[in-house]
Amino acid sequence: MSQTSIRIIITGATGMVGEGVLHVCLQRPDVDAILLINRKPSGVSTDSSEKGRSRWARVKGKTENDLMRLPFRQVFAFRPGFIKPIPGLARANRLYKYINWLFPLGRALFPSGFCTLQELALAMIRVVKQGYERKIIEGKY
Repeated sequence: MSQTSIRIIITGATGMVGEGVLHVCLQRPDVDAILLINRKPSGVSTDSSEKGRSRWARVKGKTENDLMRLPFRQVFAFRPGFIKPIPGLARANRLYKYINWLFPLGRALFPSGFCTLQELALAMIRVVKQGYERKIIEGKY
């Protein structure tokens, strides 16, 4: 492993974002190893309090909290807003084919709340390599 290569853990690669991030990582020469931790997705939005109504959000929030307690050199949690999927991948939410037309308008009005999955994956890799001042990175509307 060279000094510029990285090892990545992806939780939820059976979902749209995880599949897209995995897809981008597999194409990158600077990604030396990938560990996948999967479960079947069942909803939207993360809940760090682990007490919300949505089971999926509680589980994702608990996963983030647990990962941040482990002795990793760095742990970052991304919570993007609207994500335009990578065309051709299997796990894209079917709803997106009906609402993707909103992307250019939303991006113009709320640029930090709308991104492509490719941009999100590349941002994740950049943050792992260069660091960031916050552990939780959220899209804003």
